[in-house]
Amino acid sequence: MISFTRLFNKLAGTSTKKWIWMGLVAVPAIRFYYVQEMIAALIIFSVLFVGVSMVVLIVFVLDRASQHAMNWAETGITRLLHRGKGVSHADI
Repeated sequence: MISFTRLFNKLAGTSTKKWIWMGLVAVPAIRFYYVQEMIAALIIFSVLFVGVSMVVLIVFVLDRASQHAMNWAETGITRLLHRGKGVSHADI
């Protein structure tokens, strides 16, 4: 088993021509059924991940907005209650 550091150093030393040949060898591999199936699974899981992430983001934004709205409403109601009772801010 090779470590990530050794693999990175080995790949960093690879010439441009070698990368081109590796790319040319990889292109026909896409034609194999297994590789196509794995790419399809990757796309499906990526779409599902983005969907779940969007739902979590929407819930988070709605929670933050509702907290802001509740703070604003609480301040307004407190002011109205104190004004109705005749209590000044100095008495609070």
